[in-house]
Amino acid sequence: MLNAEYEKSRFQKRSRPFVFIPSTFITALLVSTLVSCGYQFRVDGAGPTIGGATASTLTEPPPRLIIRTLVNNSFEPNLEMRYTNYFRDEFSAGSGAQVVPESEAADLVLTGRILSVIVPTLSFSQTATLESRTEVVVQVLVEDVRSRKVVWRQLAKGSSEFFVTPDLQFNRALQNRAIEQAGRFVAADLAARFLLELETGALTKQSSETDPEPQ
Repeated sequence: MLNAEYEKSRFQKRSRPFVFIPSTFITALLVSTLVSCGYQFRVDGAGPTIGGATASTLTEPPPRLIIRTLVNNSFEPNLEMRYTNYFRDEFSAGSGAQVVPESEAADLVLTGRILSVIVPTLSFSQTATLESRTEVVVQVLVEDVRSRKVVWRQLAKGSSEFFVTPDLQFNRALQNRAIEQAGRFVAADLAARFLLELETGALTKQSSETDPEPQ
């Protein structure tokens, strides 16, 4: 009788750990089944931010911005309209401002100048240039319409590389494309900087201060 009870107790002790194996396996199987069926575990709300930064708290309507045709002071012809269109596209998409035509009322006016366009050589052989770069420098000013103060002044540079081929006409097409791409980079960079100034309230603060000294 004692031997039978002893064997029964030992059998129960051995069988206990096996209870968790099927349950764990079933849980994993259910999770994998849910994921494969398209179910996802999601967490709502804003996630943690690095450095304790807070999300943008802009509550006022976006400022209305006029972008006037840029002045071309470079030796590269016919850039002013193309670059102006790049600026209008990029500022409409990512500056936080509402770009409006000159015929409408606005809060801010952006003017700018294409200062220079250069094409330095990147790589070359003993007989020919292999790769070149276009470098574009643009300066912009943003003026408050009511106070007539310059609230934002920036100088930006964009560049784009291209390979040089034996075909001179094709090289010119590649150079023109690189100049256009560099202009898009400048416009996107300035739009991002403008958005940062707008979110931090720097434009409003600058507008309320005294006129900046002329340079």
